[in-house]
Amino acid sequence: MRHRNWTAIERRALLRAYPALREFSVALSGQLDGSIELLEAPAGHRLFDDGDACTHLPLLIDGSVRISKRGPNGEEIFLYHVRAGDTCALSTAALLGEAPYAATGTVETSVVLGAVPRPVFLTWVLKSPPFRTFVFHTLSRRMSELMALVDDVAFRGVAERLAARLLQHPHPVEATHQTLADEVGTRREVVSRILEQFQHSGWIRLGRKRIELLDRRALGVRHRIEEA
Repeated sequence: MRHRNWTAIERRALLRAYPALREFSVALSGQLDGSIELLEAPAGHRLFDDGDACTHLPLLIDGSVRISKRGPNGEEIFLYHVRAGDTCALSTAALLGEAPYAATGTVETSVVLGAVPRPVFLTWVLKSPPFRTFVFHTLSRRMSELMALVDDVAFRGVAERLAARLLQHPHPVEATHQTLADEVGTRREVVSRILEQFQHSGWIRLGRKRIELLDRRALGVRHRIEEA
């Protein structure tokens, strides 16, 4: 993680990504200049881990952070991405509740972000209605997404979850079988077997770190494949 000074371009980018900051009072606007650290981190860097203390709210200007949860057996399930204009629901909840992180945040593509210290974040929530609305609206949306994920994991088969995940990726899907396994919460071998079955059915074409979707309609139909 590298600290550096703000530039005028990055300051404008922050305000574009987070319009609520543009509605600050004069007093709160002054905190934008003196209280937020500008940080850079490369792909693969771990921003925080399960159990770490949460001291700052990350406001992303560029790049992507992957939020995931690891089980006792080391398997990982993807929760959500944080990108420019987003807030991290786990960070928000931890800051509000003075609690540690409950998952892991890993830089997926190199990021530039502003780190807002907890006392400054709480001041903004208390004194800026637009910022407060933004924070709680984002938190509510993320909670809905996480409840949908719980529903998927608890009540849908792996094949269904994998089909849904393939449809959510940009086309063609440029992801390894391990990445897809992490996203649907299963083992790589299971994903590889289901993808081969999808290919045999004529729904996809497999390549090296590349999956072409040939029949999106078939993938969109709820289906189950018996795992051997």
